[in-house]
Amino acid sequence: MFLQTPATTDAAQALGGNTNAEAMKQMGFDNLIQNFDWLGWVVFVTLVVMSFLSWYFIIANGIRNATVKARADKVINGFWGNGSTQDAIRELEAQPRSEPFSKIALDAASAVAHHQQATSAAGTTGRLAESLSRSEFIDRALRQAVARESMRLEGGMTLLATVGSAAPFVGLLGTVWGIYHALIRIAASGNASMNAVAGPVGEALIMTAFGLFAAIPALFAYNFFSRSNRVVYARFDEFAHDLHDFFATGSRVESQK
Repeated sequence: MFLQTPATTDAAQALGGNTNAEAMKQMGFDNLIQNFDWLGWVVFVTLVVMSFLSWYFIIANGIRNATVKARADKVINGFWGNGSTQDAIRELEAQPRSEPFSKIALDAASAVAHHQQATSAAGTTGRLAESLSRSEFIDRALRQAVARESMRLEGGMTLLATVGSAAPFVGLLGTVWGIYHALIRIAASGNASMNAVAGPVGEALIMTAFGLFAAIPALFAYNFFSRSNRVVYARFDEFAHDLHDFFATGSRVESQK
C-alpha cells in the first residue's frame, strides 16, 4: 500500500488549491467578457441597454413627477385666487411648457374664446349652436387636454413594464446557454472538475444577476410611478370639473369635503 508522506499531502493540497484558484478566476467578469460567443454578446448587450433605458426613465420620470406635484398647488391656487380671469390666464401662460395644470386651464379658456367668436360671427350662430353648446364645447376641450397631459405622464412606463417582465427571461437565456456550455465541456473533457465547468457556470450566474439587476429597479419604479400617476390623474379630473363649471356658468362650484 502506498503511504502518503506529509510532503506528498502538502503537494496535493497545494495543487488542489491552485486548481481551485484558477477555476475561481474563470468565473470572474473579465473571463466572461473574453469568452463570450455571439449569443452571449446579444444577451449581455440587450441587458445593458435595458438597464440603461430603465434608469434613464426612472430618473426622468422621478424629476418630472416631483416637479408636477411641487407646482400643482401653486398653479391651481393661483388661478382660483386671482380676481381677474385675464390676469389668471396671463399667469398660466407664463408657466413652463411642461406644466400640465396650466395647459388644461388654457385649453378651456381657448375653447371658451373660440366658441364665443364662432357664435358671434355672422352666419355661423345656428350651425354651431346645433352642433355643440358652450358647455359641450368646453367639456370636449377639457377631455382632450386631460387625455393629452395624462399621456405625457405615461412616457417610459411601457418600457419599464417591459424591462421588469422581460429582463429576467433574457438573463435566463444567458443562464441556460452557460449551463449548455458547461455540459459540453464535461462531455469533451470526460470529467466534471471545477476547471471544466467554472467558466460556463460563472457565465450562467452572472447573466442571471444581470437580468435581475435590470428587472428589479424597473419593476419597483413602474409600480411607484403607476401609483403616483393615478394621484395626478385624479387631480386633473378634479381641476377639469371645476374649470368646466367656472367657464360654463361663470362661477366655480365648491366641492364638499
